[in-house]
Amino acid sequence: MNQPFSFVHQQAKIADNVVIDPFVCIHKNVEIDEGTWIGSNVTIMEGAHIGKNCKIFPGAVISAIPQDLKYNGEDSIVKIGNNVIIREFVTIHKGTKANMETIVGDNTLLMAYVHVAHDCIVGNNCILSNGATLGGHVIVDDYAIIGGLSAVHQFVRIGAHSMISGGSLARKDVPPYTKGAREPLSYVGINSIGLRRRGFSSEKIKEIQDIYRILYVKGYNVSHALQIIENEIAPTPERDEVLSFINNSSRGIMKGYNPNNNGYDR
Repeated sequence: MNQPFSFVHQQAKIADNVVIDPFVCIHKNVEIDEGTWIGSNVTIMEGAHIGKNCKIFPGAVISAIPQDLKYNGEDSIVKIGNNVIIREFVTIHKGTKANMETIVGDNTLLMAYVHVAHDCIVGNNCILSNGATLGGHVIVDDYAIIGGLSAVHQFVRIGAHSMISGGSLARKDVPPYTKGAREPLSYVGINSIGLRRRGFSSEKIKEIQDIYRILYVKGYNVSHALQIIENEIAPTPERDEVLSFINNSSRGIMKGYNPNNNGYDR
């Protein structure tokens, strides 16, 4: 462990082969696993648990207290998985008494200036591009991609394998396998390129397209569309994931694009 000109609290638990560059500050009750690199001027505050082989670039702040006035000093944490890349000036805040933890999963990339607020759960293999901001209690499922300078409203869920275009404002849940764009954020198709890259077959992609044609293209309301999907599409993990996601959505899902109303489909 290298720590020239750095401060590492004696109660921090740092694996022997963690590399710490100069001018790093690591508070008490921090755990950092083997193979991780901490770049200069990083601040890791109390309650951070960081996995193996992570790379944390200069200026990042991990496990600061939440920007939530209801936070009352509870002993909450930030959990960061393995092989996570955290670029310059990323901020990740610890949880509140609601969930007591903020989580970033394995193999996730947080580009420069990303903010992950209190009680968020970011899954595995996600990408949050430069300046993306998550409000509190946001859930980002595995393999989701959020474009640069996008903002996700608190309590919104971003489904697995979905993709949101840069500069978006996500006020509603984004179902799995979809692409969201325009203002307000609207369905513009499924993430077929991403699905192919991850090994989804042409047949599976067609199945997902058929599901979302019923939901978004054919003019049904959501409840009627869900009934048709359940009755006409054979049960598969993907079909069931879409149905479960929408049925359990607390904020409602993003709308379909309405070209006759300048994109504003309320």
